[in-house]
Amino acid sequence: MKTSTELKVKIFADGADKKTMLEMLKNPLIKGFTTNPTLMRKAGISDYATFARDVLTGIKDHPISFEVFADDFNEMERQAKEIASWGKNVYVKVPVTNTRREPALELIRRLSQQGIKLNVTALLALDQVRDVCSALHKNVPSYVSVFAGRIADTGRDPIPLMMAALEYLKPLEGAELIWASPRELLNIFQADEIGCHVITVTSDVLKKLSLVGKDLHEYSLETVAMFYEDAKSSGYSL
Repeated sequence: MKTSTELKVKIFADGADKKTMLEMLKNPLIKGFTTNPTLMRKAGISDYATFARDVLTGIKDHPISFEVFADDFNEMERQAKEIASWGKNVYVKVPVTNTRREPALELIRRLSQQGIKLNVTALLALDQVRDVCSALHKNVPSYVSVFAGRIADTGRDPIPLMMAALEYLKPLEGAELIWASPRELLNIFQADEIGCHVITVTSDVLKKLSLVGKDLHEYSLETVAMFYEDAKSSGYSL
């Protein structure tokens, strides 16, 4: 199997804790960053713009995505332009639809034609990928985030869909496919194998990179020892 340094897929750290993000910045395997309102809320962030601008003082060269949070397309557009002004390495996350199931395609088309770098997010269906690709300007840098982990949560194999998505992206010189919401370290290697451009990974999954290539017999013994020590420490008896 490949080592982590042999991977071609780019690993983006997914999170909203400044300290953790700056620690990840030191890791040569990390090529970019993504956030979203849910992660920011969990991190206790109350001032969106202040947090983003603060993070950007430390992350200046790696691509980083910040998401609009309106549900009205006109307000989304205003927010997108504001976010895009924060830095040349900033990508604006725009959801594929609003909460009323209205596609964001016209907004995506307008922003992309204006040269705004987008990260179109929350895609799960292949027709969404097709439609988004038709709206993106072929030469403007963009990401198409397909939530492969959530697809897998429904009992579907995401790999055929991700491979088909890559075909839709081929005519777009500036677009890259993101394998979003991975559930386990194996997903990094699956994304790499099919030629996916980017995978977003949380710090919990990234911590498992030290296990890559680990001897399975040794790992088995460590597992047995863990069970034994936990039982011993708990003072169990029969």
